[in-house]
Amino acid sequence: MKADVRNASGPDRTFEAPRQIARGGWYALALISLTNALSLLDRQILAILAPAIKEDLKIGDAEMGLLFGTVFALFYALFSLPVGRLADGWLRGRLLSLSILLWSAATAVAGLTSSFAMLAASRLCVGIGEAATQPAGTSLIYDYWPRHRRGFVMAVLAAAIALGLGGSLVLGGVAAQIWTDAFPPGEAPFNLRGWQFAFLVAATPGFILAWFLWRLKEPERGAMDGISSPTDPHPFLSSLALLGAVTPGLHLLAMTRRKAGPRSIALNLAVIFALVLGMAFLSRIGAAHSPRPPLGFGSFAVDPHVLQWLVIGIGLLTIVNLLQGIKASDSQAFRVLAGSPTLIMAIAVGTLQSAINYGLMAFNPSFLIRSYDLSLSEAALQFGLLSAATGIVGPLVWGPLSDRLHQRFPSSGRAMIALISMGASPLLSLWVYTADAPSDFYLRFVFYGLLLTGWMPPLYAILYDQVLPRMRGLTASLYLLVMTILGMGVGPYVVGLVSDATGDLRLAMLCINFVAVPIVVLMVLIARRSARDEGNLLKRAGQPA
Repeated sequence: MKADVRNASGPDRTFEAPRQIARGGWYALALISLTNALSLLDRQILAILAPAIKEDLKIGDAEMGLLFGTVFALFYALFSLPVGRLADGWLRGRLLSLSILLWSAATAVAGLTSSFAMLAASRLCVGIGEAATQPAGTSLIYDYWPRHRRGFVMAVLAAAIALGLGGSLVLGGVAAQIWTDAFPPGEAPFNLRGWQFAFLVAATPGFILAWFLWRLKEPERGAMDGISSPTDPHPFLSSLALLGAVTPGLHLLAMTRRKAGPRSIALNLAVIFALVLGMAFLSRIGAAHSPRPPLGFGSFAVDPHVLQWLVIGIGLLTIVNLLQGIKASDSQAFRVLAGSPTLIMAIAVGTLQSAINYGLMAFNPSFLIRSYDLSLSEAALQFGLLSAATGIVGPLVWGPLSDRLHQRFPSSGRAMIALISMGASPLLSLWVYTADAPSDFYLRFVFYGLLLTGWMPPLYAILYDQVLPRMRGLTASLYLLVMTILGMGVGPYVVGLVSDATGDLRLAMLCINFVAVPIVVLMVLIARRSARDEGNLLKRAGQPA
């Protein structure tokens, strides 16, 4: 972990930040947006294919929750840390290019799998590949666009995410249905099922986009913030050191190498002990309420609930390891992170909201098929196009609006947009998911979807304005780690667990919305102090204003 020092040989220099978009900024925004879209497409395509996969592999909703959230989440979160560190010191376009190649290849492998274990391994590799998307993409695009336009930038990226989400439903459902209609069982080329063909189709665009990203110009780091950061002499060594420092098991060796004190080691061991007890308790609760047959991984078999909470426990330990490592090796970064209550609360809010979003997204197609007797292609086309449309339009309205409100009300403008979105959308969801007919559901979802898209642009703008430019990759990785483990990793599992236990998927999806209560409380606090914490950034960093 000694290599993980500040990516500068001296202090960050400050100067007047420009207000014009850097040359190539629009082109870079287009490429990063496409990267986000393809990331969500390959990640979320599992949702529309879930009914067919469940039937072929003989698994339940809880296992699908594992595939959708937990298996993907651990490796996505774990590897977001070293690639985030690498994004803070290496060529971000090339990092994104290599990442896309990896996750596209892994998605293609999913099209050739015929077992739960192989599909889980594919999702694992997709998680590793997609880990660079947000750290490297956000860090890169912020060095093209000035501060006062970043709400718009995050809105475009959020719209791209919605395009990928909707596209995953349309492409996955239509491709699977076309293949299934064209070839009866046993007569398809290579004996491929419809859902396998859909994975192969989804993997193709990534190989093309990777070529364009490899050739993307690297902007000057920190220029748009008036804070110039000297180059990092050893980005790969720092990245590997960080991976070793946070990976459970290896982290103890890293603590020994950096000569951590007895107090730090004792705290870490106490956390491990508490996690073992806590995860064992939660595994027993899950098994009691939703007993499932063991999952086979070659010659091994494991209870799905044990696997779920084992992964969550490993993820939580990784978070602790990361924070201890940053404190020991990069004291400035730790002061900036730990000294901002706004940043800590923003990470918590994004995590809680992600539990709601991923919990619903994982089962929306299944809900439509079960509740309204829709076919796979009908659910894919109708809901896919609708969710894409609302997801694209919403952020492009909310993002610029949050920028304007931020200029007029620096202390609370952006936060109030996020508060309205996250506070009111759960109430609308009660109206949406109790619709009697699919037409009523779609009409109500328009209002719900437009409102729900308002939280991401302002919250992300608040989050990244709380740290130094050289720390954006690390901050994105920290956020992704917490959000993925506790949001993506828990949300779909909880919805699947409640659905299996009650036999009522609608009830399970509505229950996850109670998470909105602490979200509202935290957003009110963020609105009250975000400007103050942003103003203290250089003071927290130990630099003159």
